[in-house]
Amino acid sequence: MSVVGGWVKVHRRSKGHHRRFSIKAPNAGSTPSPQGAKERSKGVQSGGGCQVCASLEKFALEVRGLQKTEIAEVEEPFGKGQKGSSAMPHKRNPIGCEQITGLARLLRGNAHAALENVALWHERDISHSSVERVILPDSFIALDHMLRRFTRIVSGLVVHADRMRENLGRSRGVVFSGTVLLELAQRGVSREQAYEWVQRNAMRSYDEQKDFKQLLLADKDVCGVLDRATIDAAFDLGVQLRHVGHIIDRVFAPVATPAVH
Repeated sequence: MSVVGGWVKVHRRSKGHHRRFSIKAPNAGSTPSPQGAKERSKGVQSGGGCQVCASLEKFALEVRGLQKTEIAEVEEPFGKGQKGSSAMPHKRNPIGCEQITGLARLLRGNAHAALENVALWHERDISHSSVERVILPDSFIALDHMLRRFTRIVSGLVVHADRMRENLGRSRGVVFSGTVLLELAQRGVSREQAYEWVQRNAMRSYDEQKDFKQLLLADKDVCGVLDRATIDAAFDLGVQLRHVGHIIDRVFAPVATPAVH
């Protein structure tokens, strides 16, 4: 580049038309900067694949939370003879998702280093070079590993639907309070008043360990607006989940691959 563009990048040997060959990355478009050195902000866009990394971390964190012993609704594949906690033999630690979460921290750190590379002295010093020689290969290798590992985790994911229902039952029905609130509001009760009626029964359910639905059925204010059938429907899990199948089909619908020119 120093030969073609000149040592201070003013293109003394040409008019700069060579740039479309020298600094254009595949599918990235040419850099609008007149300098021969490639715009460092392009490196930020690819440094660590932050969007993919953030999604993987979000998914992994959710699996970790759902695999807690006291929740136990979802768990990573756990092979025969595999060990969880070295001190507590009953545990099945989500080591794969924990690794993905840790690597996400590393990639965010690399992305920060890429941001630091944007500001160069007169847009031509090479202080960025040593950084990029580390963060770019490391980030893509780590991200590739994260994608492959999470694919294996999802492929063998164990889902305990019975435990999910059990955990919902432990709430004594208070998880349906929002639906009851909306039913009251749709029938003319002010939202503030409806909230007060529903909340007082929800708090009693918590404090007295009583069934939330039965408390509502015994509440004269609530039953003065809602009949038994409406209250029963508000606690129907099938109604709550009736659109889940459509959502899953939409999310996992095949995506057309754009043509590469």
